[in-house]
Amino acid sequence: MEIPELSIQVLFLLFLTAIVASFLDTLAGGGGLLTVPALILSGIPPLAVLGTNKFQSSMGSGTATLMMFINKKVTWKEVRGLMLFAFMGSAMGASAVQLIDPEMLSFVIPVVLLFIAIYFLISPKPKEGDGEPKLSYQKYRNFVVPLIGSYDGFFGPGTGSFFALSGVSLRGRGLISATIVAKTMNFATNFAALLVFLTTGRIVWIAGIFMIVGQGIGAWLGSKFLFRINPSYLRVLIVLMCGAMLIRYSISMGWLKFS
Repeated sequence: MEIPELSIQVLFLLFLTAIVASFLDTLAGGGGLLTVPALILSGIPPLAVLGTNKFQSSMGSGTATLMMFINKKVTWKEVRGLMLFAFMGSAMGASAVQLIDPEMLSFVIPVVLLFIAIYFLISPKPKEGDGEPKLSYQKYRNFVVPLIGSYDGFFGPGTGSFFALSGVSLRGRGLISATIVAKTMNFATNFAALLVFLTTGRIVWIAGIFMIVGQGIGAWLGSKFLFRINPSYLRVLIVLMCGAMLIRYSISMGWLKFS
């Protein structure tokens, strides 16, 4: 895998993007809609984009999960089965994406990002669960969780929202409870995919390290503004920024021409 030499300017931009992404993700979710196109624009190969994004996102989801356990928001017994099946699904997804032609991924990633961005913008915020599960725990764990997990291993952005939404709509959980459990499953999927990308050498370490530092700063800033900003406005901002980066990438690839 040929990795382009990243200038300090590019690394600094990735650092700033990680701050913004983590800040917005803390308040409204959707940070992956910014980090993935930023990595693409830096010139990193598609598979390394996914691997590096998993590296930096694993640290954030891992920290969040650890805090959930420390603060007794969730118990290991409650989530261990869900985390295991999420882990297995993600490992399969991450393994499958290694088999795709990188040239095809250069086109597929922006297209999927666009659809996820549109979904992220128009999807309604999940309401509190009604307490009546529409799917048994076994079916949810055995089928729904690995399916979402495989998506995260294969691609990623929006996974946390998908886990939370499925917990509310299929398991009848309250939104807060579903979000807490979603954080633990999202860490399992991130970690599984990270292990696969580590074994295939698909991580740009210097970029990932700069972004991890940015993620920490952004999460800290986001926690200071929690509940002070309307998340709906932030969703629009995230989608606009994602769209702008995808347009810039399309121009650089010669897909869009204005002259």
